[in-house]
Amino acid sequence: MTKETPSQPKLPPTSAIDKLTKTEFDTWFEYPIRVQPHHTDYAGITWHGTYLTWMEEARVECLRSIGIDFADLVALGCDLPVVELSVRYHRSLQLGMMALVKTRMLEVTGVRMNWDYKIVSTDEQELYVSAQVTLVALDRERGKIMRQLPPAMKDALAKISASYK
Repeated sequence: MTKETPSQPKLPPTSAIDKLTKTEFDTWFEYPIRVQPHHTDYAGITWHGTYLTWMEEARVECLRSIGIDFADLVALGCDLPVVELSVRYHRSLQLGMMALVKTRMLEVTGVRMNWDYKIVSTDEQELYVSAQVTLVALDRERGKIMRQLPPAMKDALAKISASYK
């Protein structure tokens, strides 16, 4: 006779944790990418630093979409260096795969800008990477953090942050 053990609660498979819903991305900026040979290691798996490049490209394009051209910021003497970065790699992208870099600005506090990222499959069902980045406005000439954002940038960022709330 075999002894019965009490039924254990079943946890969802790990992959279920990384499943997404399309409504999660209603207010996110979308930047499509395809994994090219120079993005990968010898096994055809995307090198971890490539994801950071894609996130920066998405952020620059998101800013451009609201009227902030990075070249104009540089001309104004403003730079936006990363001061904090948190990345979680959920699963790898491989050579030839396509994905979407989703980004949104979470908040602007003074001269600090917090951004959120998700790199997902084109059908938005698989999560590859999630990340958060904090930038600060820096006076390029003095090499010091600015006291306030340039007025044109502040106005454009107010529009984008209002659309996320």
